[in-house]
Amino acid sequence: MALSIAIDANRYTDLCRGDDDALTKLRAAQRIALPFIVLAELRAGFRLGRNSTKNEQAMSSFLHSPRVEVLFADEGTTRVYAAVFADLRAAGTPIPTNDVWIAALTLQHDLVLYSRDKHFDRIPRLPRI
Repeated sequence: MALSIAIDANRYTDLCRGDDDALTKLRAAQRIALPFIVLAELRAGFRLGRNSTKNEQAMSSFLHSPRVEVLFADEGTTRVYAAVFADLRAAGTPIPTNDVWIAALTLQHDLVLYSRDKHFDRIPRLPRI
């Protein structure tokens, strides 16, 4: 079965740095989804860094791959977001707001999240690699 993943900012950074695990997992993925919030976080980081132009060029190349798509929130996403948010709050285990959006988009689109952030473990129904 082909893997369809959503990628978090830290794993995109790993990919750009040539991390073997990131290279292997992303090469094996049939579909790579980049939540819009991750794209925004990365671009904000690019603007603050010294290699903004180089990083934007690399991002442009990544986004032009036929296996890569940007995921945007819609009305359905807000329902998943609300459920994830409520579950985390009830459990007393909040996570950063941007990461709730990333989780909601991943769940909504039946993807597997590729991230190093351990706080995503607080969402038991969120598949991860």
